[in-house]
Amino acid sequence: MLLESNLHIQCVAFHQGADYDGETTLSEERFAFLAEWYDPSAALLRRYQLLFYPKDGSVEMYDVKNQRTFLRRTKYDDLHQEDLFVGNRINVFSRQLNLVDYGDQYTANKLGSKKERTLAMIKPDAVTKVGDIIQMIYDAGLIVTKAKMTKLSWKQAGDFYMEHQSKSFFNNLVQFVTSGPVVVMELMGDEAVSVWRKVLGPTDSGAARKDAPASLRARFGTDGTKNAGHGSDSLASAARELELFFPSTTGHGPSNTAQYSYCTCCIIKPHAISEALTGKILNSITEAGFEISALQIFNLDQASAEEFLEIYKGVVSEYTGMVAELCSGPCMALEIHGPDAPREFRAFCGPSDPEIARHLQPATLRARYGKNKVQNAVHCTDLQEDGLLEVQYFFKILEG
Repeated sequence: MLLESNLHIQCVAFHQGADYDGETTLSEERFAFLAEWYDPSAALLRRYQLLFYPKDGSVEMYDVKNQRTFLRRTKYDDLHQEDLFVGNRINVFSRQLNLVDYGDQYTANKLGSKKERTLAMIKPDAVTKVGDIIQMIYDAGLIVTKAKMTKLSWKQAGDFYMEHQSKSFFNNLVQFVTSGPVVVMELMGDEAVSVWRKVLGPTDSGAARKDAPASLRARFGTDGTKNAGHGSDSLASAARELELFFPSTTGHGPSNTAQYSYCTCCIIKPHAISEALTGKILNSITEAGFEISALQIFNLDQASAEEFLEIYKGVVSEYTGMVAELCSGPCMALEIHGPDAPREFRAFCGPSDPEIARHLQPATLRARYGKNKVQNAVHCTDLQEDGLLEVQYFFKILEG
């Protein structure tokens, strides 16, 4: 695939050598990727060569099939070098692109050599600490690319721990990990396998408190079995374990934990996720006494975002911006469970305009984490009767 990409890179380099200021910069550092975008109107998967120039943060796109420039070099402040790795989804002028390969060997060598994926599991004893743990993940320089709250069956847990089947602690381990919901995540970053295991600390929580007191297991674990978290021990294990929970071909892995009763919907918006506010927002929600009964990361296309936000069309002037924001990157959907969840959680989120929220209700989520009426940190169900419908949209319809 690199060979195919290199041919197109050369076309761009020698036929489109001028940047958006008209200066020729063939020797300037740039990174090249092969990207795919699903065009819903034509029902086609389109391929582009994406070029990123770190010097000024500009981008350029080349249509691979038609061999022509799709986007001339343009400054784009919402894309950063740390977003560029194979497997990531990025948003360029409202198009959600999947980065499927490196466009040349230079980019592969410079940006791809240390990037790894690993599986992280928050065990039943630490699920209520999900906000703290996600914050620890971001503080360690890793990002959460996939996440789901699920409850494992005995068979699923047995398959997961298959390498321990002959050991004396196997039954206790499986019994514990099936005793309540877990949160499974795909983590991405430089040397992610070893970095995440360092964040976890020693397997035995008692030893962790002595040898690595700041580690996750030292803070939230009890012993060697109830030790708050799991991390893949190698790239091979990570590939196997990720496939169990986030299959690359068919199916969706273990089911989510949505209860579809006495519930309301919360969406942590893409801008808040990209600003590493996810952990803080989850913490605020649980500290306020709300129960998070389901959690999952979704990547919405424009059609899904429009469908979900349809009730705001023609009602609020920010509708177009709200749609663009919701499909601009990964979002995290939550089912909030409680007897009067829609009304109470709506009040906790505060006014849709964060400026008004900061004046009138400074302790609300939007006052604390929002930027403006579109990027206001979270969406929540506005009408009592829509709570179940919005939860079902994410956890039944989008989940398939």
